[in-house]
Amino acid sequence: MSPTRWLHYFETQIPLAEEPLLVAARLAGSGLHASYVVYENDGMWAYAGGVRAELTLDRHGARLSREHEPDTVLPWDDRPLDLVSRLLDTVAVPEWRAYGWAAFELSYAKDGDLTHVGDERLLHLVVPRAEVRLEDGHALLRAVDQETLSALMTTIGTPVAGSAEPARPLDVHGRGEFEYREAVKLAVNEINHGDLHKVILSRVVDVDEDIDLIATYVTGRRSNDPARSFLLDLGGIEAIGFSPEIVVKVSAAGTVVSQPLAGTRALTPDLLVNENLRADLLASAKEVYEHAISVKTGTDELEDVCVRGSVSVPEFMTVRERGSVQHLASQVCGQLAPGAGIWDAFAAVFPAVTASGVPKDAAYASIRRHEPGTRGLYSGAVLTVDHIGELDAALVLRSAYRKDGHTWLRAGAGIVGHSTPEREFEETCEKLESVARYLVPAREEDA
Repeated sequence: MSPTRWLHYFETQIPLAEEPLLVAARLAGSGLHASYVVYENDGMWAYAGGVRAELTLDRHGARLSREHEPDTVLPWDDRPLDLVSRLLDTVAVPEWRAYGWAAFELSYAKDGDLTHVGDERLLHLVVPRAEVRLEDGHALLRAVDQETLSALMTTIGTPVAGSAEPARPLDVHGRGEFEYREAVKLAVNEINHGDLHKVILSRVVDVDEDIDLIATYVTGRRSNDPARSFLLDLGGIEAIGFSPEIVVKVSAAGTVVSQPLAGTRALTPDLLVNENLRADLLASAKEVYEHAISVKTGTDELEDVCVRGSVSVPEFMTVRERGSVQHLASQVCGQLAPGAGIWDAFAAVFPAVTASGVPKDAAYASIRRHEPGTRGLYSGAVLTVDHIGELDAALVLRSAYRKDGHTWLRAGAGIVGHSTPEREFEETCEKLESVARYLVPAREEDA
């Protein structure tokens, strides 16, 4: 068998009788693959299962592992995302698409500085053994062999009997309030002393009960309206998320889009209350300032990698509803400059300014001072990248995480000079509710 024949995917297309959300979740829970990523993007769900090629990045460098081939290792240098790009260029699988994640701490090291990076993995991508794309009433199935293709078809065509446990909401208000308020006070002092303009500080809420993450994803997705959503078990971490915004999207034609959201009010079941909260959001000098400096930073970042004069803000300070909150939202667009690639665009904007701060280096330092431990996947990205040069990266917020048997939620708030500890803590509670309301306990036989 020639290498080209061996590398191709077997494909078929079948009609879809159920909503894509349920089918994607069933594939994830089927046990067909030990690792998987489910990614929702503009009405299309994709399931990526197993590992055909795997690319990881840590402080030692980038490593590409492929079936039946020796690993390729590129040692760390001052442009680590160039290493990622070079290795992906060697993936010989026709029409490949890679799925994975980038940790927040990649932001500290993307220019080569390892001072604030430990041994944690910074980026993890896989080209899957099986892929299912679900949209418009049909499913496109791709697999490395006919046996896997048949298993995918069987799973899609066999609804799971029974129903999940009802959601059991978690109270997020009474946890870590004093510590978070104190951190906000210190950050406000730093801002008012001129050290920085804005910083996003987050807090962790542990989940003591054993949670069915897949059922939580389905339940939570029905009540959220995210820009992107995801469900994954990859690289030692499990996560679900209802991302309110993208970090960056790059088309094959080189169009670059980022989507800063900053400025928050609660979203309630009462339409009149929501209207009043929206009016208060649009009239708040603090929230408008927080949003405006985020958009300015996003514009400056794209100008570094885009054709001069091509960067624009086609949408400015509209209001987007995202689950349990409503945000001020803008869109920043540009055209990638000749010689710049998708990873240059990613590096320019990562991490999202709305999850780090302004200026970013000063915000990183404040985050390290005031948050215990590393962030990991929180405020990083879940992303897809493919052979034609398209990249789509969702900001990891409104999520639940599980690692080594420990499950937790995490949310932050944007701190500026006019912030108050009481309001910022309440904002974290409002954001946590996007997931905390929909936690589904694991069945006893699965626990």
